[in-house]
Amino acid sequence: MPVIPEPTTDTAPAERLARVRLYVITAADDPPERVLATVRAARDAGAEVVQLRRKGEDARLTLRLAERCRELLPAGGGTLLVVNDRVDIAMAAGADGVHLGQDDLPLAAARRLWPGGLVGRSTHSLGQALAAQAEGADYIGVGPVWATPTKPGRPAVGLELVRAVAAAQLRIPWVAIGGVDAGNIGTVLAAGARAVAAVRAVTAATDPEAAARGLHAAVVAA
Repeated sequence: MPVIPEPTTDTAPAERLARVRLYVITAADDPPERVLATVRAARDAGAEVVQLRRKGEDARLTLRLAERCRELLPAGGGTLLVVNDRVDIAMAAGADGVHLGQDDLPLAAARRLWPGGLVGRSTHSLGQALAAQAEGADYIGVGPVWATPTKPGRPAVGLELVRAVAAAQLRIPWVAIGGVDAGNIGTVLAAGARAVAAVRAVTAATDPEAAARGLHAAVVAA
């Protein structure tokens, strides 16, 4: 049976983040037990980061789910836990970080609230990517590369932005996100991405662990 990885000797979240290759995001509308199954699958497949994403849910329910995710991804273990949008829930659950969209809290405000947490930012242009780096983001998401129902109304940025961000040689880690799956991951990596984020490619798979393992292997081999 899969087991929770033993804590690593290097437990600094920022140093672990620098090695990210696969970043798995849970489906926002999945029931809690399915979310936890996704977290286990991502962990056992070697994903370096898992993001808990919930939309419009009672904060108490999201906190409890985040706490259960933390139990599966213990501090100092092999996989970092990030909570989407909610700095307060991320802090209360003992997560490693929070991920913020362009319309969420400013990075400086998140830092004031949580000096020790990782802070990521979604970006949809090269200007936003450079701004997030200048403002102190620990990492960024770049996309959506392709249109995806997880981001309704958000136009795809295409591989052109992936190439532009790769050419910019950012000092912080970044992950390409948006419609990435086993069928197109090669083109994303060829465009210069060294890490990818996946939602449906893992959460909707018949075997989420196998799907995540395949994506992780593709990035490592690139």
